[in-house]
Amino acid sequence: MRRDVFQAIADPTRRAIIGLIALQAMTPNALAEHFDTTRQAVSKHLRILTECQLVKQEQAGREIYYHFNPDSMKEVADFIEPFRRMWESKFRQLDNVLSNMKKSKK
Repeated sequence: MRRDVFQAIADPTRRAIIGLIALQAMTPNALAEHFDTTRQAVSKHLRILTECQLVKQEQAGREIYYHFNPDSMKEVADFIEPFRRMWESKFRQLDNVLSNMKKSKK
């Protein structure tokens, strides 16, 4: 069963894990060093992120490295896009109003 990406990124620890492995692939032990929690708790977060396909596993000898899967964030990006466009439009309108106010003061 594939988990909901939005539920996965709702947790601050999982967002922090994504941020770390977006920079470089890491093992669960290396990730656990960044958190004040157990390695088992980090593994549970990694399992959820893997089920959502936000991270991928790669076996390298005896170690498992976790890599960020940016393609899986497309669902989030698609959801946010209309809001981003709306806010950019609002900011452009505000810039125009402020520009007109500045010109009228001259």
